[in-house]
Amino acid sequence: MQEPSIAPLLKDLQSPDESIRDRATQALWRIWFEQKGVLGFETIQRAQTLLQEGNIAEAEATLTALVEDQPDFAEAWNRRAVLYYTQGQYQQAIADCETVLRLNPVHFGALHGLGLCHAVLGNYPAAIESFRKATAIQPYALANQRLLLECTMRLG
Repeated sequence: MQEPSIAPLLKDLQSPDESIRDRATQALWRIWFEQKGVLGFETIQRAQTLLQEGNIAEAEATLTALVEDQPDFAEAWNRRAVLYYTQGQYQQAIADCETVLRLNPVHFGALHGLGLCHAVLGNYPAAIESFRKATAIQPYALANQRLLLECTMRLG
């Protein structure tokens, strides 16, 4: 997933100009969601709708079918990780985040989610590592900075 078109966007995430960072963030999310074209994007949207309607089992089944059919679709794995996290299934979310990061090592969303899961489980060193990596990609992301500090304080 490290295609040349994202290198300038990753650089823009480092900009002190918030509007440049916001545009880069939105562009990266668009690239990641649209990696597998219209069908992949629509399937993720359908799963999100099911999740919002409270149909967790069908949303999970939809995302599971998608990752089985398109195992290199990082955002499908990420969406399922989000679903697992919201359901308190942290080990499953961690496994999916790790898959996302094998496919797309700069996926700041998966790094954030991985950090959240480890923090909830009290695994602060792993949470700190994830938040540090996310902060290296998005140094102005205040949520990751705050979580990094909170986890560091919990260790001390």
